[in-house]
Amino acid sequence: MPDKKKRVAVIGAGAAGMSCAATLAAHPDKFDVTVFETAQHIGGQATSIDLDTHKYGASWLNDGVQGGSGIFRHTFNFFRRYGYSPQEVKLQVSFGKGMDNFWTNVFPSPLVDKCSAEIKKLGKVLKWVKYTLPITGILPVSVLLKLCRFSTDFSNKMVLPLLALFLGTGNQTPNVPAGLLERLFDDPNMSLWEYDPDTLLPNLPAMHTFPNLGAFYRDWTEDLRSKGVTFRIHCEVEIVQRDKKKVVLRTKRNKIDEHEREQSNVTELLSDTNSEEVMEEEFDELVLCTQAEDTLKLLGRHATWREKWVLGGARYYNDITVTHSDAKYFQSIFESHYRDELCAEPTSKERKDQISFATSKPQRREDGWIGFQPMYYTHAYPTHPDRIEMGFDCTNYQYQFRESLEDGSSPLEHDRHVFQTIFLNDAEKHLWTIDDIKDDKVIERKWWRQLGHRWQHYLRVVPGVMFINGKNHTLFGGSWTLVNMHEVACVSGIAAAYRLGATYDAFDEFATDFFSKYLLLAHGVRYKGSKK
Repeated sequence: MPDKKKRVAVIGAGAAGMSCAATLAAHPDKFDVTVFETAQHIGGQATSIDLDTHKYGASWLNDGVQGGSGIFRHTFNFFRRYGYSPQEVKLQVSFGKGMDNFWTNVFPSPLVDKCSAEIKKLGKVLKWVKYTLPITGILPVSVLLKLCRFSTDFSNKMVLPLLALFLGTGNQTPNVPAGLLERLFDDPNMSLWEYDPDTLLPNLPAMHTFPNLGAFYRDWTEDLRSKGVTFRIHCEVEIVQRDKKKVVLRTKRNKIDEHEREQSNVTELLSDTNSEEVMEEEFDELVLCTQAEDTLKLLGRHATWREKWVLGGARYYNDITVTHSDAKYFQSIFESHYRDELCAEPTSKERKDQISFATSKPQRREDGWIGFQPMYYTHAYPTHPDRIEMGFDCTNYQYQFRESLEDGSSPLEHDRHVFQTIFLNDAEKHLWTIDDIKDDKVIERKWWRQLGHRWQHYLRVVPGVMFINGKNHTLFGGSWTLVNMHEVACVSGIAAAYRLGATYDAFDEFATDFFSKYLLLAHGVRYKGSKK
C-alpha cells in the first residue's frame, strides 16, 4: 500500500510561498499542497501595474521589486522555467543634491575626492569587521563609523545612502549591524558589487532588471495548478489547532468587487469568490510564508514562547511608493542631469574616459545607456542628513522602456519618464516632500510594510529562526529570516520544502552553496548533497 500523501498548507503566495509550493509540487506522489493568500493577487511585493504605452513607451511597470544582482540564481532559475529572463543593465546611481553632497559611480565628483582617504580606510575597517564578525558584526553601522572616526559627510552622504538603497533598509540604516555592510561588499553569496578603494562603488557594475512580474507570477501559478497545487486567493486564515498531532485551519473566502478582479494577476482563480465560504481543513504540515508580524498574528494563542520571542523581534515601518511622471519635481530633489560643477578634475585617463562617457549624447545600448542616465537616487533632508528619500527613474532602469528603441537611439523625453519616489517611515512624514508631486502626474500610490534591518534583528530574529523551524509541524519562510531580498525569500521557501522531504534541485554550484548555508543558518540542518 503506497504511503499517504502529506497535506501541506502554505500560507502566503509571495516569493517564499510560491517557491515552497513549486518545490513540493515536484513530488506529486508525496505532497498534497494548498496555498492560501489574503490578497487578491499572487506575488506579495513583486507586483506590476499597467501603463499607457502611447504616453510612457511601455505597457507595464514593476512597481515593487525591480531587479537584483547576478547572485539571484534561484530567482532567475524560476524566471527561465517559464520563458522569462532577467535583463542585464549597467548600473548608474545619483546620490545627493548639489555639488557638496553629490556623488555617482559614472564620473568623478568633488565629494568622492574629498572622502578619498576615508574610502580607503573603510576597506581596512571592513576587513577588520570580517575577521571579528561575531563581536563587531553586531555593532550598529552608525556606532562603527563613529568609533572609527569617519566624518559625518562620509557617513551620511556615502555609506548610509548606499546601504539604504540597495538593501532596502531605509531610514533604519544607522541601526543596521556593521556585519551587513561588510557582507554587502565581501560575502560571495550576498555581495551586490565589489568594494572599490578609489570610488567605493565600482564604475557601471552589472545589475539585472526583472521581467514582467505580474505575468510571471500568473504563469507560475497556472503551472502549479496544473501540477495539482490548490490556490485559495483572497482568503482569511485562522489556526484552530496546531500541536504535535496535526494542524487545523479555518478559512473564509472573501467577496471581491469587479475593480479588484480587474486588477488581479490571477483573475481566473477568483471566479468562484462571489460568496463568502467558511470551512475547516486538517493538514499534516504548515508553512508560514508571511511577514514576521503577520505570522505572529496568525499563530495567536498557539504561538510558543520561542516563536513570540523570535517573531516579535522583527520591526516594520510604513513606507509609501509614489509612481509618477512629474519630471520637474524629480529634478528638484535629485541630480538627474550632468552638470560641469558636479564633476571633479580629470586627473587621469580613466577619469577622462568616464567624463567622456557621462557627457556623451544619451544613446540606447543593449545593457542600458551611453551618457549619464541614472537609475537609483537618494536625497537627504537638509535638517536631518541621516534621513533620506529614495527614487528610481524606471524608464532608465527597466528594460521594457528600451525594447522599442534601436541601439543608438535617444531616450524618451524626460516628461515621458516614469519615476518612483519612496517615502520612508510615516512617523517622520513631516519631513516628506510628497506634497510637491502634482496630483495629475501620479500614476499610483502604494503603501508597504517594510522590514527594518536593525542590529537587534540579527541578534534575536536571524539566529533564533532555527530554534522554531520544524516544531509543531510548522516551518517558516520569508526574506525576514535573513535580509529583505527576493532571492532570500525564494531560498527560504525551497528550504522549508526540503525540510518536509522534497528534493533540492542542485542546478548551479553557486546557488547550491547559498542554499546549503541558508539551510544551516535558518534550520540548523546540513544539506546532504553538500561536499562541505
